[in-house]
Amino acid sequence: MKKKFYRIKRDSRIYGVCSGLGNYFSLEPDLVRIFFAVLALLWGAGLWLYLILCWKLAPKDEGGNENSA
Repeated sequence: MKKKFYRIKRDSRIYGVCSGLGNYFSLEPDLVRIFFAVLALLWGAGLWLYLILCWKLAPKDEGGNENSA
């Protein structure tokens, strides 16, 4: 079965992007959150990448993706 990247709302803080990325890469969502925070603080790229993933690239999980890490 092929993995798909979704925004997951059940373990989300804002939009579920970090939860979705954590699920996709089998990582803890908190590690992904820290990664985005560091990118945002150092170069500002983390914020832009997060917003792009929220609005354009990551479809919202409609409940069919229950494979958690």
